[in-house]
Amino acid sequence: MVKRKWDTKQKAEIVLQGLKGRSVAELCAEHGISQVQYYQWREKFLTNIGKVFEDSGKEEELLLRQNAKLKRVIGELTLELKKSDEDWL
Repeated sequence: MVKRKWDTKQKAEIVLQGLKGRSVAELCAEHGISQVQYYQWREKFLTNIGKVFEDSGKEEELLLRQNAKLKRVIGELTLELKKSDEDWL
């Protein structure tokens, strides 16, 4: 049997098919993996599924910080423009 490399997306798709009710034996035969391998992937998938929701919070926090920084920069530039306008008068 030739060893095949599976990327994370392919593994997730196979595991999801099993979680949706498809026969594990059928899935494994179709993809050329052992049932032990499927159950290892499923266990890892279920153990780490909470991380999907953690990342969105971190991303939102990052965007909020970037937004605040940009607002500060815009404020500073606006003040500089007003000051240079006053110097012209």
